[in-house]
Amino acid sequence: MTILPIRSDLKGLSPYGAPQLNVPVCLNVNENPYSPSENVIADIAESVAKAAAGLNRYPDRDFMELRCALADYLEKESGVRRRPELMWAANGSNEVMVQILAAFGGPGRTAVSFAPTYSMYHEYARDTNTAWVQGRRDDDFTLNRAIVEETLKAQRPSAVLLASPNNPTGTALPFEDIEWILDIARESGPEIDGQASASIVVIDEAYGEFRRTGTPSSLELLDANEHLIVSRTMSKAFGMAGLRLGYMSACQEIIDAIMLVRLPYHLSTLTQATALAALRHTDELMAQVASLRAERDQLVTWLKDKGFDAVDSDANFVLFGRFDDREAIFQALLDRGILIRVVGPEGWLRVSIGTPEETASFKAALEEITK
Repeated sequence: MTILPIRSDLKGLSPYGAPQLNVPVCLNVNENPYSPSENVIADIAESVAKAAAGLNRYPDRDFMELRCALADYLEKESGVRRRPELMWAANGSNEVMVQILAAFGGPGRTAVSFAPTYSMYHEYARDTNTAWVQGRRDDDFTLNRAIVEETLKAQRPSAVLLASPNNPTGTALPFEDIEWILDIARESGPEIDGQASASIVVIDEAYGEFRRTGTPSSLELLDANEHLIVSRTMSKAFGMAGLRLGYMSACQEIIDAIMLVRLPYHLSTLTQATALAALRHTDELMAQVASLRAERDQLVTWLKDKGFDAVDSDANFVLFGRFDDREAIFQALLDRGILIRVVGPEGWLRVSIGTPEETASFKAALEEITK
């Protein structure tokens, strides 16, 4: 028998993956429930056809046209103007995060976050040989400043990963908390040549477009904080989960560091063409996002009216409970053709916002199960 030299820390592990089941109502992975419109599909098809004529050549490795389009979009969506040179993109926000830790993590370095939060963060750290430390949030899912400060001082992390809105809770970080963390993080990083460095603070805004009115984007803090990265994705609000396009904005020094660790020609010609086509339809996107926000808020209200705990959400999903046996509730919903997610603290479940018809099916099934 041949023994393969797999890394010892990978032995016995299972790959990440939410259940993929063929059921009538899929509300488990926070996808946009609406397919791209005919106009978007036609634009993508035409753009990809044109790009295909040059597939014998490598793609534009710096993809400046796409970076310009992403900067234009962020200005429209958040009111913050970023120079295209300060934008970066990769194959999903997963690759963006791995690139960040490849540049700023690694052996002898530490990344931290605070649970409950996105379950993939620790895998990004593992994959880049970065030590992983996870503190706790308070029972209301807010960050405890004393715990944050203690963790940063004790661990001296090179990276702090914070989702806002957070997954799986749907809660956005208060702006004052982000500013406070950024102030502490200026000198909370590993010691370099006898001096304290900064911790890179990554605010993951994968669900940023769904934030409620009056909730600002951390993009507003980039100019004043060279150790801040704000990441976004086209998977959620854009309804482009199958495209795999994540992006970020940061200062030039951080962008330069990311370019050192990116794989050559990592964004394909077809990915760039598809993303550019989708970005030409942002007005249509915004109208759709508004309808999903309204559907989400109505669902939170309905859950509370029915006696459940439900967390006010800035994302396109709702964390609700509390159940003595959440697995039984999950299975009973699945038996009725509705797939949601068992994730987060014990007793809670997470449901993505679907179409009005899908939400109605979920409500009816949940009522029937718990009456």
